[in-house]
Amino acid sequence: MKRTLTLAAMRALLPSREVLTRAMLCTVLAAPVTSAFADGPISLWYQRGGTPEQQRVLQKDLVAPFNAANPGSPLTLDVRSSGGDRQIRMAVLAGKGPDIVMTPGPSYALSLIQSGHLLPLDAYIQKYHLDQRILPPVLKTGFYNGHMYALPRTFETMVLYYNKTLFEKNGWQPPKTLAELNTLAAAMQAKGITPFSVGNGDWRGANEWHVTVVLNHFAGPDNVYKALKGELPWTAPVFQQAIGLLNDWYQKGWFGKDYFSLTSDQQALRLAKGDAGMAPNGTFSFDFMTKAFAQTGQQLGVVALPSLREGIPYPTYAIGIGSTLSINKNSANPDGAAAFLNYLYSDDFYHRISKDWPGDWNLPLTSVNDAELAKNVSPLFASTVTSFSKAVRDGHYGYTTWTYWPPATEEYLIRGIEQVWLGKISVNQYLQAMQDTFAKELKDGKVPPLPPR
Repeated sequence: MKRTLTLAAMRALLPSREVLTRAMLCTVLAAPVTSAFADGPISLWYQRGGTPEQQRVLQKDLVAPFNAANPGSPLTLDVRSSGGDRQIRMAVLAGKGPDIVMTPGPSYALSLIQSGHLLPLDAYIQKYHLDQRILPPVLKTGFYNGHMYALPRTFETMVLYYNKTLFEKNGWQPPKTLAELNTLAAAMQAKGITPFSVGNGDWRGANEWHVTVVLNHFAGPDNVYKALKGELPWTAPVFQQAIGLLNDWYQKGWFGKDYFSLTSDQQALRLAKGDAGMAPNGTFSFDFMTKAFAQTGQQLGVVALPSLREGIPYPTYAIGIGSTLSINKNSANPDGAAAFLNYLYSDDFYHRISKDWPGDWNLPLTSVNDAELAKNVSPLFASTVTSFSKAVRDGHYGYTTWTYWPPATEEYLIRGIEQVWLGKISVNQYLQAMQDTFAKELKDGKVPPLPPR
């Protein structure tokens, strides 16, 4: 019989930094991934598609090793390249769908939790010590009404990519403050270089990456947290100033002339050629960036985003969860699905997938450290993700819009900022509409759980 834990009991399981020793981690992570209770096949629908190469990586690094270790519970991976999110959701709501449910993030998982279609994971968390293997602030995003329902899969954040070759040629240093950023951007434009290589040509949601940057690095995580709790309106002066700053960047030409047509590949290549100097983008774009720089032979650099207002700590990283994993309440083999989650959140899988596909499968493991990771991946990727993990452990984190905003508010945030940039609405009108939408969703219980300050 499966046991469930109360919220208080779950929190008690989350270890302090002093208790979570390296020796404990080694013991936990060395545990075998097979499950005596698993029986029968299990399925996972991967909603993000991916290139043929990436699909081969998933079969090699994920499916084959798991099936070899768990012959009684073989995994079938079904890649959904178009409309995968909707297909998964509709199947689960109909009482069908895959055993392991992938969603685009906590707010999407929350709706399935509230409708009673996901299985509580409390007993499996305890059995496999997943609370000791996943960073506590990130793990908490899957709690609802005293139980754990969703595990964070993609642990991501916004960073500042830059062309290190270009910087060294001009004697530039990566900016740590708004003043340094302003000076650097002006110097780039004087040389005909676009400050930011950004665009939404193949993903309109890229708009919110820039909103995330100014909300967390200008308004600050404390104010964002208060707003998400309903304690501060989105129309507050500090948010007005943050969005005003973002609009200034666009109007000054920092985003270039073809923002609305530039694709991810083109953005990366423009930066790698030195036609643009910097790119505020997510860790999920690391693969794009490294491949583009390999084409040009120039050197990629990655640093934390600058502090845009006095009092905002540097470095600060906004927590992003690009997707979650849960167990379908109607799964015929929940124990087998749990054994898969146990396999997934391990150093063995993490190091393997990070080498072949850096960024998208960046798991929020407590065991991540620079030296060990650098044995399998590039030192630049290793230093980036370990700096991010350390900041989260130390409490220097913010909140990405795609993780902690409820669905309708996020959708408006993405569409509305374009109207601001194009001069169709004011910053005040934008934030007022956001506040009106958010207030209703907050009242309806649609705001995902938040890591505390």
